[in-house]
Amino acid sequence: MAGTALLSALAALVLLVALVTWRQVNGFIALLLAALAAGLGAGLSPLAVLRQFQEGLGATLGGVAGMIALGAMLGRLLAATGGAEVLAERLAGLCGPRRAVLVAALLGGIIGLVTWFTIGLLLLAPVVAALARRAGQPTLPPLLTLAAFLSVMHGLTPPHPGAVAAADALGASPGVVLGLALVAGLPAALVAGPLYARWVAPRVGEPTPAAAPALETGSRPALGAVAAVVALPIGLMLAASAAELALPVGSAVRGLLAVAGHPLVALAAAVLLGLRFLAQESGRSRREQLGLTEESVAAIGMTLLVVGAGGGFARVLREAGVARELAGLGADLALPPLVLGWLVAAFIRVATGSATVAATTAAGLVAPLLAANPGVPSALMVLAVGFGSLVVSHLNDGGFWIVKDALGLSVGQTLRTWTALETILGVAGLGATLLLSLCL
Repeated sequence: MAGTALLSALAALVLLVALVTWRQVNGFIALLLAALAAGLGAGLSPLAVLRQFQEGLGATLGGVAGMIALGAMLGRLLAATGGAEVLAERLAGLCGPRRAVLVAALLGGIIGLVTWFTIGLLLLAPVVAALARRAGQPTLPPLLTLAAFLSVMHGLTPPHPGAVAAADALGASPGVVLGLALVAGLPAALVAGPLYARWVAPRVGEPTPAAAPALETGSRPALGAVAAVVALPIGLMLAASAAELALPVGSAVRGLLAVAGHPLVALAAAVLLGLRFLAQESGRSRREQLGLTEESVAAIGMTLLVVGAGGGFARVLREAGVARELAGLGADLALPPLVLGWLVAAFIRVATGSATVAATTAAGLVAPLLAANPGVPSALMVLAVGFGSLVVSHLNDGGFWIVKDALGLSVGQTLRTWTALETILGVAGLGATLLLSLCL
């Protein structure tokens, strides 16, 4: 039976959904009110709830704010300078004119590692659609493939906010999370993207995606520069994790790589390289380069607040005893910890519509469960939470409407394509995560 804290949490989630979807309340304020409802319902005093919310907000932003901001800068540089289009055209030339689905998968996987889902989709969907039309092919399969790979990268890989917040809350190495996310996420994206898209495309009709946006002024960067900027943060984070596994504690090389591979340092290095080889080489002055970075951070201010509020909400729920009752419920139902973590994230995702809030909140709730099960690798729990945070994107998710408009779909078509795709992605990802748990 669910206890008082768990029932209060469920009531708070219902309130959160009503505030966000029905009353159109700002996400930060809605999370604060939901935290108050959950805490008061569980018997905490108002001041205790507010104190826990503030502490959770500060702890979450302390771990992820810099990385989110740097990731936004990097994505802005790729978009503004035409770097993503350069990469798309080169991949199309290598893969062949009739392999739009393969090009979409490669673009989604590569660009999705270093830029946000929304930015990547709005930037690349017109390019992918144009490539498909040029080859005389339907546009929906490559567009859904692009969305699937962008989604799995955004939901699972550092430096994206949900993955970073979950890794920080669960004490997982970002490099290990990145490596395992690629191992589990890419097969799941293949199932949800190309395979499902091939089946569903004839059943929903041809969409009418938006035309490609005009590039900003300036010449486009060289392919080598784009590749270097994209590869640098990934390589540094993976090198740090490899050194942690292969080199002894106290090794100077291990210490150096640990610093270089920290997500903050790796992303800062990529941004500096991008400013030098993407922005500067395209003819932008130092003032214009500064403007690009400032605009990118200004655009994500609300995202930062919502991510922090998700951490505050999770802290209140934990203080109210929800984590303890969830662990007891999982034990009563004999659920494996990874499955329970996935279910918690999936429930929050369906209720709130936000993958980032789902991952951030669920990670905070299952952290005590992970501590009670030391045999479960923390990186795998990050994956379980991440995959759970992707399922059932529907009308209360801002991403649902972005996908609808970017792909030129109706609401019904979006439910049959994007919502189903995200659910397949989450379920397939859980299966891949459980398979990995047998090997680690």
